[in-house]
Amino acid sequence: MKYERTACIGAGVIGASWAALFLASGRSVAVYDPSPEAEKTVRDYVETAWPTLTQMGLTENGTPDAITFHSTAADAARSAAFIQESVPERVAIKHALFAEIEPALTPGTIVASSASGLTLGQMQEGWRDPAPLVLGHPFNPPHLVPLVEVMGNDRTGPGIADAAAAFYDSIGKVTVRIHKEVPGHVANRLQAAVWREAIHLAVEGVASVGDIDKAMWAGPGLRWAAMGPTACFSMGAGPGGLQAFCDHFRDTFNGWWKDMGEPYLDDKTIALIVAGAADAAGDEGHADMLVRRDAMITAMQQVLRPYR
Repeated sequence: MKYERTACIGAGVIGASWAALFLASGRSVAVYDPSPEAEKTVRDYVETAWPTLTQMGLTENGTPDAITFHSTAADAARSAAFIQESVPERVAIKHALFAEIEPALTPGTIVASSASGLTLGQMQEGWRDPAPLVLGHPFNPPHLVPLVEVMGNDRTGPGIADAAAAFYDSIGKVTVRIHKEVPGHVANRLQAAVWREAIHLAVEGVASVGDIDKAMWAGPGLRWAAMGPTACFSMGAGPGGLQAFCDHFRDTFNGWWKDMGEPYLDDKTIALIVAGAADAAGDEGHADMLVRRDAMITAMQQVLRPYR
């Protein structure tokens, strides 16, 4: 098994989810997080995630016991061949971590950052030699949602980004390659664009927050879970494909885009959408929503897997 020894540095929700997935794949996981509650939190998370991972057929070679906890990041990193870094997204924290672990790395070790907002270039400034570092940005929770965005650049070591993508593919992830640095990468920008218009529609009183969410999950969200928007639209005009679709709907889409809003998350707007979300949730609490979300994602993954 390649990269049999892994490490998860930063053990919040993202790091703990990565740890569960790495364990399920049959790998060992060394964990570091400065929180005194980290070991209990991660063990509890893995215990909760394990039945779902088993249901998805991902635990045949794994055991939740192949996990160790370390008092320093350098100690966790020292024997790992693949390190997933998921510490808070502040440049100073990232740089301090990289300065600590860089001397402890063994040759060939890959360090993948889960960063969603910081760019690879910003993070590379914390290294003497950033050759081992790649972007490995997941979607939450990583053990359930398959996407991971991978990026290297001209300061990344030869073959490192390819090796990271191959590792993710081997544990059931779906990788996309980022070729140019932009804030938020690809998937976050896509969901930010949709959420911006959702907020605009709510602010303008077009529909309630709950119904706007419903319009997404009961409509385009279903299609987009199968194929992306461009692929879906290419089938929207019959045999003529995407060219025929664009020829037919060019003016329609241009008109919609011109009419779309640019809301700002000020206190008034935040209060409106928070109240709307609470109204839509009704009596369902946060924990129950998480359970229902994960159950639905698991079911969708099981259905879609044979078609990927």
